[in-house]
Amino acid sequence: MLPLFDLSGKTALITGSTRGLGFAYAEGLAKAGASIILNGTREETLVQALARLQEKAIDARGFLFDVADEHAIEETFRQLDQEGVQVDIVINNAGIQFRQPLLDLALSDWQRVIDTNLTSAFLVARAAAKRMVARNRGGKIINIGSLTSEAARATVAPYTAAKGGIKLLTKAMAAEWAPFNIQSNGIGPGYILTDMNKALVENQAFNSWVCSSNPAGRWGRPEELVGTAVYLASSASDYVNGQMIYVDGGWLATL
Repeated sequence: MLPLFDLSGKTALITGSTRGLGFAYAEGLAKAGASIILNGTREETLVQALARLQEKAIDARGFLFDVADEHAIEETFRQLDQEGVQVDIVINNAGIQFRQPLLDLALSDWQRVIDTNLTSAFLVARAAAKRMVARNRGGKIINIGSLTSEAARATVAPYTAAKGGIKLLTKAMAAEWAPFNIQSNGIGPGYILTDMNKALVENQAFNSWVCSSNPAGRWGRPEELVGTAVYLASSASDYVNGQMIYVDGGWLATL
């Protein structure tokens, strides 16, 4: 492996990492040498995810906490502090989707999506960055956006607002934390084959639209995001800050 991309000696916390894209990021960073901390909200799925990594000879640990719960996040970091574990890399991946026309959207559902997809990134990154600044060793914050960081679709307004917020929150983090050698960047996945998108893949009309309107002519695969994640987590990106990198098969490049 090129030294620039070597994550040996680094510890990465990936939220929402018991399956899907989060698990792919975790596995990819582990193969690049990082120690991995998984996060989930269900003990059963967290245990299963850890077992899947162990089957691949990847040692990892996991923490159960709700990414929208400030107290739970702070308790997790305090425990890591007590154990002498220093988080060098954060991937804010946790997110949910909720489809509802704006005219019928309840405030509680709006708030739930915003808290899980946007506020959580602020809370987790803040907890990590405080410690990065105190250690004076720098660090990497990677926030997961979406195509909806740039463009909207009907019936997913809270998700769109949250992912648009992720884009500018990433820039705000870069503006404030760059002097401490902390790089804050984002990844904007296109339509990727994950559990969250299963219903869309099985919808013949939607699947046809995805494949016909994307220059790549297909859905992306979770492992196709790993290279970008490793790049942004490594010293190869030490002068890259406040950027969103879209991994979308060329979607946003076309009309």
